[in-house]
Amino acid sequence: MNKQLKLKIHESLAAVLPVSLIVLALCAFVVPVDLATLCLFLAGAALLIVGMGFFSLGVDMAMMPIGELVGTRLTRTRKLWLILAGCFLIGVLVTMAEPDLTVLASQTPAVPDMVLILTVAAGVGLFLVLSFLRILLGWDLPVMLIVFYLAVFGLACFVPAGFLPVAFDAGGVTTGPITVPFIMALGLGLTAVRGDKNAEGDSFGLVALCSIGPVLAVLVLGMVYRAGDAGYTPLAAPAVEDTRALLAAFGAALPEYAKEVALALGPILAFFLVFQVLFFKLRRRALAKILVGILYTFVGLALFLTGVNVGFMPAGNELGRQLAQLPLRWLIVPVGMLIGWFIVKAEPAVLVLNKQVEEITGGAISQRVMMTGLSVGMAVSVGLSMARVLTGVSILWFLLPGYTAALALSFFVPRIFTAVAFDSGGVASGPMTATFLLPFAMGACEAVGGNILTDAFGVVAMVAMTPLITIQIIGLVYQFKTRHAAGAADGADDVLELGPEEDVE
Repeated sequence: MNKQLKLKIHESLAAVLPVSLIVLALCAFVVPVDLATLCLFLAGAALLIVGMGFFSLGVDMAMMPIGELVGTRLTRTRKLWLILAGCFLIGVLVTMAEPDLTVLASQTPAVPDMVLILTVAAGVGLFLVLSFLRILLGWDLPVMLIVFYLAVFGLACFVPAGFLPVAFDAGGVTTGPITVPFIMALGLGLTAVRGDKNAEGDSFGLVALCSIGPVLAVLVLGMVYRAGDAGYTPLAAPAVEDTRALLAAFGAALPEYAKEVALALGPILAFFLVFQVLFFKLRRRALAKILVGILYTFVGLALFLTGVNVGFMPAGNELGRQLAQLPLRWLIVPVGMLIGWFIVKAEPAVLVLNKQVEEITGGAISQRVMMTGLSVGMAVSVGLSMARVLTGVSILWFLLPGYTAALALSFFVPRIFTAVAFDSGGVASGPMTATFLLPFAMGACEAVGGNILTDAFGVVAMVAMTPLITIQIIGLVYQFKTRHAAGAADGADDVLELGPEEDVE
């Protein structure tokens, strides 16, 4: 177990180190940042590395097995109403447990936190039900995506401008480190009892559909809810004068985030224990492994959230503000792209998705290829987001053609690439985006005098969009190479078959 934890922490170090070095280089050579903010960032990075290590191990030991067990058991009941009710309840519980959603809600001045969280949770629960019906009835994923995105952009025409970026951001943040492992494992469990050749492939696409539910839910909320006039409160780094004050800043925040994580994981643990008593009846060793995994998940998320909220948010906000105040303010676009390229590697749920994709495709889609596609998508999306902050262009000018291209590609690539691509969009926009890139955009927007709600919010939505295109382009390349290789193999077979025939003659 110690070896596994050490390996996970090494993986986390490799993921977080590039972003940390970029921030240090910017602070040293481009923009001056006060020492307190820099120290908070470095301490936050250390907590982030350890937290990601614990979390990743906890996911492997607990979250994935629980999701798969629950999905398998629900399907075996053969009672449709029970399966649908279970899917809705699971969707609501894991969404309310999602730390990314809490971060987004706390930064959204237009809507009370709990109103936004409950609205988004209901949207995920409903679309998890629709996802199961897709698996059960064999509905075509691209067609469903087109129908629902047409509904999204149709509703967008009737919603106040301030709600649009928040609505699209909600779709990205709900598919984070808790939701993704659980829902993907749940999909494997739901499809496992089918036993046909397309079962595993159909387990992808759940995250894609569950990302649409929150967008629609918040858009409907925007049509019926009268937002207050609450203003945006700029982020401020805690006052840190010495190492004791630095430790006190993190020490004061850790119990708060530990309580938040405990409340989030509590319903999932209770749900599992009920199933354990009634259905699973796992042996003591297997049960102990899952409980220890939940403990690791708790420790990892508590450290992760403390690190990113106390250390990363103020640093991201300050960096964005300082870069936007430079004479060459357009420098923020390439800098944002560079940060985006590396920061996706530090998203916990990305590691989970890449590993599962490689396993299910038998290595046909490797973790390296997936990570490259996500990094390209993230770099492009952050660059476009920074350009939008500087120009104030409506987010619809980017999202509408982007989703049109992504949906058009879905008719030319293998189905599994479409499902993986749309899953990747939700996965890429995780806690690192919500706690570093969003404050980065908010700081830049504040510096140029833009509208925080309409110009800075939306960076999560942009991050969730571009992987839909890049991963499907990888699918096109893969399809071309596969056909070319198959053609060459057929030709080789023909040549090989001629030899014995000549010998016989």
